[in-house]
Amino acid sequence: MENPGKQYYGIKEVADLFQINASKLRYYEKEFPTLQPKKNRSGDRVYTQADINHLKEIFELINEKGLTLPGAREELKNRAARRRENARFVSKLQELKTFLDQLRQSLD
Repeated sequence: MENPGKQYYGIKEVADLFQINASKLRYYEKEFPTLQPKKNRSGDRVYTQADINHLKEIFELINEKGLTLPGAREELKNRAARRRENARFVSKLQELKTFLDQLRQSLD
């Protein structure tokens, strides 16, 4: 469901995409604090592509890997921690690369 011109998807569209009820989507909002779709002026949930990608990740953990809801929550928490740690490493490596580039230029 990647429509380049569309930024937001209604709950019915997302439920149809995953072949589930809209009530299950609302339930998952309560079970997974990281899943928080925005609401429009009339209070209807609107999902972004990022929300849909996050839902795909949740359903992969539950349906394909066979994790329970608490297990999936924990796995998502661990993934987020690993991403933050990796981002820190990348930042440090970029700083080191910049330093080494400057050092090489000063030697030339």
